[in-house]
Amino acid sequence: MSDVTRAAVLVESGRREPYAESAPIEVATLRLDPPGPGELLVRVGAAGLCHSDLSVINGSRPRPLPMALGHEAAGEVVAAGEGAEFRPGDHVVLAFVPACGSCERCVAGRPALCGPGARANGAGTLLGGGMRFIAGDGSRPYHHLGVSAFSEYTVVSSRSAVRVDPDLPYEIAALFGCAVLTGAGAALYSADVKPGDSVAVFGLGGVGLAALLAARAAGAASVVAVDVVASKRELALRLGATHAVAGGDEAVAEIKDLTGGGAEKVIDTTGVVGVLEQAYAATRPGGTTVTVGLPAPGLPVSLPALSLVAEERTLRGSYLGSSVPRRDVPRFIGMYRAGSLPVDGLLSHRLALEEINAGFDRLHGGEAVRQVVTFG
Repeated sequence: MSDVTRAAVLVESGRREPYAESAPIEVATLRLDPPGPGELLVRVGAAGLCHSDLSVINGSRPRPLPMALGHEAAGEVVAAGEGAEFRPGDHVVLAFVPACGSCERCVAGRPALCGPGARANGAGTLLGGGMRFIAGDGSRPYHHLGVSAFSEYTVVSSRSAVRVDPDLPYEIAALFGCAVLTGAGAALYSADVKPGDSVAVFGLGGVGLAALLAARAAGAASVVAVDVVASKRELALRLGATHAVAGGDEAVAEIKDLTGGGAEKVIDTTGVVGVLEQAYAATRPGGTTVTVGLPAPGLPVSLPALSLVAEERTLRGSYLGSSVPRRDVPRFIGMYRAGSLPVDGLLSHRLALEEINAGFDRLHGGEAVRQVVTFG
């Protein structure tokens, strides 16, 4: 058990790129309070870099600062607070919505929309309202989405944790906490991909490629992968895409040509409003467009409203892939073990904690799919 940790702390958002030079993230030695009731002290094994972290770094997703970043991780429970329903030695995947389990939305089977969890995440606290990191000057850095995974040790609500088998490598297990839950869930639950469907996926980062893998696993007849980065399109084809299209103004026409008038299910993972509009335009009448990415707050989207009625279109948002972590992390891991969801193909870089600013430069520049910080 440790009450000291080295953690990546975002000290200022909106600094210029390259981040390796402007260094918005500092690696700091922090103290940790012990876990309170219903909380866990976790030794982090691996943590993934995601655009949701990048949106806090660049300021498009405002959060209270300073903040210990990171929200996609796997690790080992070191200590458990009273009533935490986990034991030391348990291996866990951490999900970024600490679903309370008792609010109206949780009871309705939609834990991604948990009200108390959303309020805690917005405030930068744990589900119970506490803050467990302590800086050298006595101040308390905020928690990121209840996880703060870029840290050797972290304290989380047990409602953020899902128990997994200890033989699953941390660097693979971590991907199930965000990229796979969000991407695979978007394909299987939000878009409800069925055998024979035509599918298009805009944005081929970890979330988009997980959606692609799940669409193929669901029996999609065709999957068109869309991204401006050629290396990502090549990877998508290796992972099972039937076609790959460069993003841009021509993408919609190409998708319509490849799918005979538009794809039945289209998933946008970019968080770019203009790309969402393209994804909607690339969806055929009667089809479903699912948006997963997080644009900056307040940005409007422009769509032909008549098409929603006259063409019976569906436009649906998807947070955490409309997944239920305690149900779906084991389900998706089972699919991975069976070979139908080869998410290890998403892992592009491994890095040390001290390299994290450079890692976000790679993510910003489109050079990486899923990078993981590994510990020990």
